[in-house]
Amino acid sequence: MFSEVALFLIHIVLSLLGTILLLRAWVYALRIHPFNPYSQAMFKVTDWLVMPLRRLIKSGNRWDWTSLVAAWLSALVYLVLSAMVLTGSMSMLSNFPMFLLAAVFTLLRWALSLIFWVVLLQALLSWIQPQSPSMPLLRSITAPLLDPIRRVLPDLGGLDLSPLVILLLTQVLNMVITRTAFSLVPI
Repeated sequence: MFSEVALFLIHIVLSLLGTILLLRAWVYALRIHPFNPYSQAMFKVTDWLVMPLRRLIKSGNRWDWTSLVAAWLSALVYLVLSAMVLTGSMSMLSNFPMFLLAAVFTLLRWALSLIFWVVLLQALLSWIQPQSPSMPLLRSITAPLLDPIRRVLPDLGGLDLSPLVILLLTQVLNMVITRTAFSLVPI
């Protein structure tokens, strides 16, 4: 029972941290105003990890490499701690290079989950409460994903199917990445 609780807590805490770090990198790439209250909350939650890494890894013009590396590190810690709890030993760490590769796949899965939930939240809020204070931020974040699909899909009046396309694509890609990860990384 202890191992189940430990795995649950490891999953929740590190997945949430990694997802917030990915969101931080996404917001940076889209040039969302950093004084937005949501951005400020994100910075407060992740600065303890990002700021020390920023001394070693500089952010580029387009990408926040520091946040991406921090997210990858959280995925690595997630995998190592999960393996240690599951096996009850550190013997699996002898295959540490596989953990490095598995962390990349974990990061990709977290990114797809983040896209899924942000698009779903934006779609639901657009129906339920389109004047929500978070809608401008959600539109800014999802526009680069939804706009290319909107240009391809036929106009159906007031019905926008682009979120549905993104939701389906993220789920299919998540299945492909999971299958690929398990075939390449036997941890």
